[in-house]
Amino acid sequence: MKKITLLILIALLFATRLVQAQEALRSEVGTPLRAAQDLMKAGKNKEALAKVREAEAVGNRSAYESFIIDRMRGSAAAAAGDEATAIRSFEAALASGQLQGSEQMPLVESLASLAFRAKDYTKAIEFSERYFKQGGTSESMRSLQVNAYYLKGDFAGVARDLQAKVEAAEQATPVIDEQTLLLLASSYQKLGNTAGYAATLERLLVHHPKKSYWMDLITSAQNKPNFADRLGLDVYRLLLATDNLSESAQYVEMAQLAMEAGLPAEAKKIVNAGYVAGKLGTGTDAERHKRLRDSANKQVAEDEKSVKVDVIGRNADALVNTGQWLVSVGQLDKGIAMMEQGIAKAGLKHSEDAKLHVAQAYFANGDRVKASAIFKSIKGVDGTADLARLWAILAKP
Repeated sequence: MKKITLLILIALLFATRLVQAQEALRSEVGTPLRAAQDLMKAGKNKEALAKVREAEAVGNRSAYESFIIDRMRGSAAAAAGDEATAIRSFEAALASGQLQGSEQMPLVESLASLAFRAKDYTKAIEFSERYFKQGGTSESMRSLQVNAYYLKGDFAGVARDLQAKVEAAEQATPVIDEQTLLLLASSYQKLGNTAGYAATLERLLVHHPKKSYWMDLITSAQNKPNFADRLGLDVYRLLLATDNLSESAQYVEMAQLAMEAGLPAEAKKIVNAGYVAGKLGTGTDAERHKRLRDSANKQVAEDEKSVKVDVIGRNADALVNTGQWLVSVGQLDKGIAMMEQGIAKAGLKHSEDAKLHVAQAYFANGDRVKASAIFKSIKGVDGTADLARLWAILAKP
């Protein structure tokens, strides 16, 4: 509303200068128009419109008199909330030939704003495009144009304009505003452009990290058709790291996956966290939760007695798996070193998985620089790169 009011005042002032500096209006036209101006300044816009009609009733008007009447009617109608009359009047003034070049800009901007307010998004787009073609640079007009595209359902237009805006902004400012990114994400989603949607959500995470954005992206990555089931534990690790582990079933499944991976110490930590969070140990599954905790505790104790780190096999997978086990029991430096040895050897079954896990270990050990570098180097096509890209955002130094 403030924007519209400002444009109306600009139009009024310009009309006043025209009255003073160009052709003299006949008194039967000028007198009611000056009265209309005074009434508008007093906020009596409907009364002002009545005075404009008096001027309009005068016969044999010159082209210039009609132009001034159109301008005044448009300003009074806009202030009175009569967008249809304001648009019709300003369009007539614009088509009169009385304004040249930059003189047209206030009217063009007013027309775009009025059309948007009237929910005529096609016309709002038409005049906003004309505004920019004539050299306009207003960011508020750019925002109006994008919103008009969106509300009209032209999501491709929104995506095109906002993608360019976002890419330009990344070169000039450290933070891109959240609403711009949300509008871009929504447009990509409505277009079914999953890659564009995911990329925009990643930008939201970088500039405006929130649990909900993390959840959306993790879910999106996991739902890709090529996502490998073996990465289930890694999904849960990321959910936990972003504070998105919220259901008892999630704690149970994560602990079970850790047990299956030969990492009972990690399973024990997850179960204990579930109890602390009040997600485990209650309800009809309380006894099941207890059995899971007992099983994890028992396996941890057995591993402490049976695992002989110094006599493990020297093949790549054995080194990586034992290194993960060491990390899970808190021996991060030793575990990371062993995992690095395994990654450096030939014959590793899932080399990108191993890099993902050693990067997670570096992150847990507080070395964000090293973790980030490894996450960014992962090129797997079965979900590892998708998860690594998210971890890289989380691990950003």
